[in-house]
Amino acid sequence: MRYTRRDFGKLALAGGAASQAGIAKPNSNFNGVQIGAITYSFRALPGSAEDTLKYCLECGISAVELMSNVAESYAGAPLPARPVFPMGPRPAGSAGGPPAGRPPITSQQRAAMEKSATELSKWRASASMDKYDEFRRMYEDAGVRIYCFKLPPTLAMPKEEYDYIWNVAETLGADHITMELPTDDALLQRVAEYAADRRLAIAFHTHGQGGSSGFDRVLGASSYTALNLDVGHYFGVTGESPVPVIEKYHHRIASVHLKDRKGPEFSGENRGPGRGGPNMPFGQGGTPLKEILQLMKREKYPFPGSIEYEYSTPEGSDVLTEMKKCVAFCQAALA
Repeated sequence: MRYTRRDFGKLALAGGAASQAGIAKPNSNFNGVQIGAITYSFRALPGSAEDTLKYCLECGISAVELMSNVAESYAGAPLPARPVFPMGPRPAGSAGGPPAGRPPITSQQRAAMEKSATELSKWRASASMDKYDEFRRMYEDAGVRIYCFKLPPTLAMPKEEYDYIWNVAETLGADHITMELPTDDALLQRVAEYAADRRLAIAFHTHGQGGSSGFDRVLGASSYTALNLDVGHYFGVTGESPVPVIEKYHHRIASVHLKDRKGPEFSGENRGPGRGGPNMPFGQGGTPLKEILQLMKREKYPFPGSIEYEYSTPEGSDVLTEMKKCVAFCQAALA
């Protein structure tokens, strides 16, 4: 069944159980731990705002880390064509990006990309927040809260684009913005200072990088810097449990990414710095997901856990079926 914007608008505000359109409001807060999902998990499916909301409702997900493409397409941004990443096997240690071996881009393609980026930057500088306010109301009326917005700021962006990123996050109701953990000190300083000025945190997503020295470096830049700790990447690359890291930095963690991976000893031919074991269905890798979730429950940590679906879709299954399994795993671990 395909739901329309009107259907979502009919969601009952009272009762919290069902809507006039027959769509149950989701609840993925299990014993005090908010389980959500990064909308990147649905990247192999049509990515409109309405479609993405439908996926959340079908999977019982009541909170999300929202990727910018979903929100900006709804707001009318001049976005380039969205790349479709297959859900099949990837090189171990990959983060779900384009498959290895893609030919380098041509000068014509690079020029087109630069033109597109310029047009998008101009659009952002004057964009109204009205559509984002409408987006938030559509999601919240359906029972889905947006706790995080991912649109990574860069050094090349003008101040107006930084203003836009934080304005969108505030309008959507997010309490932090996410980006990859910066290696450039100038970028770190700029985003840390801007986040402090706006009093809205920037949280750094981690792959295998970081460790105490790396985490202390970015967290020391401002009281408005935080971690978006990916527990699967951390275990997959280091082979070490993320539990001590969470215990040490819990007061500076804005959210965690939940995925299961095997350790680096399974990386095979992809061994090397930053590599790690393959992504696996929840419960089949080595990441201590149940222990992590129980820690979050026991210590009443306030940050959410975002399911990030990156393992290969098994033959005969599909993305939403697997996402439901991930949600069910988390619910059982938190029982």
